[in-house]
Amino acid sequence: MLQFFKYVLATIVGLLLFGLLSLFLMIGIGTALSSGDDKVTVEENSVLKLDLNKPIVDQAQDDNPFAELGGPFAETARIGMIGLKKSLANAKLDPNIKGIYLQAGYPQAGWATLEEVRKALLDFRKAGKFVYSYGEIMTEKGYYLSSAAERIYLNPAGGMEFNGLSAEYEFFKGTLEKLEIKPVIFRVGQYKSAVEPFFRTDMSKENKAQTRSFLGSIHTFVLGNIAKSRGVTVPYLMGLKDSLLITTPQSALKYKLITHVGYYDEFENDLKKTLKLKDDKKIEFIGLSKYEKAEDRVEEGDGDNRIAVILSSGAITSGKGGDGEIGSDRVAADLRKARKDKKVKAVVLRIDSPGGSALASDVIWREVVKTREVKPVIASMGDYAASGGYYMAMGCTKIVAEPTTITGSIGIFGALFNFQNFLKNKLGITTDRVGTNAHADWPSVTREMTDFEKNVIQQQVNRGYEIFTMKAAQGRKMPIAKLKEIAGGRVWSGTEAKQNGLVDVLGGLDDAIRLAAQEVKLKPGQYRVRYPVKKSFFNQLFDKAGDEQEARLLKAQFGDLAPYVKEVQKLKTTEGIQARMPYLMDIE
Repeated sequence: MLQFFKYVLATIVGLLLFGLLSLFLMIGIGTALSSGDDKVTVEENSVLKLDLNKPIVDQAQDDNPFAELGGPFAETARIGMIGLKKSLANAKLDPNIKGIYLQAGYPQAGWATLEEVRKALLDFRKAGKFVYSYGEIMTEKGYYLSSAAERIYLNPAGGMEFNGLSAEYEFFKGTLEKLEIKPVIFRVGQYKSAVEPFFRTDMSKENKAQTRSFLGSIHTFVLGNIAKSRGVTVPYLMGLKDSLLITTPQSALKYKLITHVGYYDEFENDLKKTLKLKDDKKIEFIGLSKYEKAEDRVEEGDGDNRIAVILSSGAITSGKGGDGEIGSDRVAADLRKARKDKKVKAVVLRIDSPGGSALASDVIWREVVKTREVKPVIASMGDYAASGGYYMAMGCTKIVAEPTTITGSIGIFGALFNFQNFLKNKLGITTDRVGTNAHADWPSVTREMTDFEKNVIQQQVNRGYEIFTMKAAQGRKMPIAKLKEIAGGRVWSGTEAKQNGLVDVLGGLDDAIRLAAQEVKLKPGQYRVRYPVKKSFFNQLFDKAGDEQEARLLKAQFGDLAPYVKEVQKLKTTEGIQARMPYLMDIE
């Protein structure tokens, strides 16, 4: 009987939750139907309010119908960099938009994405309009965006991070040893450090050297831009960081990093003075999601002359790929479609990837080359375009990267794991086998492979490296010997890659689009940019719900170890020969 009541109660709870979800869905659908296509009227003397304290991706989903309701539904929102830049270009021409209120204390994006957004903010200011920033706390990334503002406010009780960049790696050798799992590693290139977490407890000297190099390159570029905005020098900023002099808002003001220390009401009063509003009048703020529906003021070009932008973000896998992955079948199909479309005059392949399957990367490379034979293909590198990501780019007509892009890592590796002792000693499982030939069960994860068997795999990895470097040399029109000098799995910043001949132009997505147009002799106003259709909000919502459910299950099972278990699970995606960057690199 108790079991019966438990099932009844579970059913009732389920029906209630389903009813509530249905209600929210109906509200959202009703909101979308009633206002989805309606143009928003922008009031005179308005301020565009940009809350960039969210994940910033190349392209976000369609409008979130629950954004105005707040709560967990609104929190699923991400900011699309492409849509954000379009809105900034539109606001620059909009006479009703007088300036921007920027909230960017802790944006969640890579340095190349931040650079794209920062340049768009500076371009907005060229119209004689203001950008004011206010925050309670500011990370290094947040301050970099805020440094584009003419007035920077920091809450008196807040804080600011200004101590330099670092990249941290995590190593699993100790975990594997405790579990008695033996990694079997195959790689080419002394800098190919993606597999180091499995057989080392720290960074190799080669990995430290390359990390120190590209990190320093990115840092120097970032400081150069901050110095220009704040009217100071790079050595001055380096001194502040080395001495840890920026610990409070007051010290940030003292050393000229910000313009004001004040509470929000003081910031708001300053805005009113700029807008010439009386104290009893409210400021007309308009949010980004709403402003995206405002009247378009940026003229589009000829629809018969199109530049097609293909977006590819995530780890590279075979097949269609899941959410947050670059499926080789999907990208190859997009390239074929653009190649056959007579209205598409050139293609921009946007890449944001640390790499992945070497086979999948080669499939995409082939379609890039075939498309290049018909029309120009320009690679636009985002935060990462390394290893397999560079493999995708190297066949393009030209390669464009931000100075802060992480790229290169031209190298190959393979990784297998011998679970024999783990199964036997930890789980009490043993295996036995019968085969028709000497190596019928090769490669095996339940026994020690012979040196001969290991050598065969190493030869495959060597072959993959030779193919990679040969095609890279052909694509870059570079002698193979010179290409190999800068390959070996070494990671470079965009600036370093440009110096080494791996990149043609330093710039962002807009620069790549302009370059594509120039390749086919199209001037501004003579072409139209075609972006992929956005993913719907509801698809995004359910994808996120699935991810969160998986995360909750991992947390419930493994507690604080959940993030590490998730990384071990990623081993399933490294089947076959890989062209991939180091694991768990996060530049902060």
